[in-house]
Amino acid sequence: MRELVALGTASQVPTRHRNHNGYLLRWDDEVILFDPGEGTQRQLLMAGLPVTPLRRICITHFHGDHSLGLPGVLQRISLDRVPHPVHVHYPAGGSEFYDRLRHATSYWDNADIVPGPVGAGFAVETSAGRLTALPLRHSIETYGYRLAEPDSRRMVPTLLAERGISGPAVGELLRAGRLGDVALEEVSVVRPGQSFAFVMDTGLCDSVFALADGVDLLVIESTFLAEDAALAAQVGHLTAGQAAAVARECGVRKLVLTHFSQRYPEPDRFLEEARKEFDGPIVIAEDLLRVPVPPRRQPPEPG
Repeated sequence: MRELVALGTASQVPTRHRNHNGYLLRWDDEVILFDPGEGTQRQLLMAGLPVTPLRRICITHFHGDHSLGLPGVLQRISLDRVPHPVHVHYPAGGSEFYDRLRHATSYWDNADIVPGPVGAGFAVETSAGRLTALPLRHSIETYGYRLAEPDSRRMVPTLLAERGISGPAVGELLRAGRLGDVALEEVSVVRPGQSFAFVMDTGLCDSVFALADGVDLLVIESTFLAEDAALAAQVGHLTAGQAAAVARECGVRKLVLTHFSQRYPEPDRFLEEARKEFDGPIVIAEDLLRVPVPPRRQPPEPG
C-alpha cells in the first residue's frame, strides 16, 4: 500500500478542527512519519495507526508545530517495544533541540533510535528508494525531503514466449541481465519508479522546485492566500497559488495542500486559488484524511 495519512494540518497553532502537523507516508514496507507536531501520538491512535511499523521520522525544522510531538512518539516506540531500528532525520544545526526532545522526560528507553542529522548532500537508501533532502528558505534551518524509487523492468510475457524463456530462466535473466543471446532489454520494458516530496515552511527557492520535480505526490505548505502574499514572503511561507504554480511547473501528478493558517475559516478558498494555477488533482488536506499515491505510470507496450 502506498498512501499519505494527514494526521494534522494546522500551522503555528491547532484549531478545533485541525491538529498540529503530522504526516505518515506508507510506502509498502517503508513507513515514514514527517513533522510530528504536538498531539501526533493521539492522532495516530485516531487514525488507527500503530507506531510499530515506523522505520523513519523526518523533521523539516525545529519549530514546535513540526516537532513537539516527537518525545511522545519516541516514548511510545519504547513502550510498544518496536523490534527494529527507527531512524530520525533532522537538520544538523538543530541537534541541540533534537537532544532535548529525545530525552524530554524520564521513561524506560529501550528502543533503538538512530539519529540521522541532515546536511549538505544528505542521501540514504531505504527499502522504498533513495531519501534525499535540500535546504529551504525559512527563518531557521529547514529541509524538504524527497523519496525516489528507482526504475525497474517489467517482463513482457509475449516476448519471453517468442524466445522460449519460461520458469526459473525468467528470474535468471532478470538477475543477470542476459540469458544466452537474449538481453533483458529485448523482453522487458521500463517500469517507472514513483516519487514523493514533502515541502514545509519555506518561501519560493530553487530547492522547492528541485524537490517537487516530476513527483507523483507533492505535499506542500500553503499557509496563506494571495491577499497575504507580502506577509508570506516576510515570514518564509507560501500561498496556495504559489504552491500550485510549483506543481504545474514541475509536472506534479497529485498535489496535497496543507499547513493552513488559522486566520482562514474557509478551506475552499485555498482550492479556488490553487485551481487557477494547477489543473491536476488537488487535495485540500484535512486531519485523518488518507491520500493514495497515484497509480504507477504505465510504459507503452513494445511494438
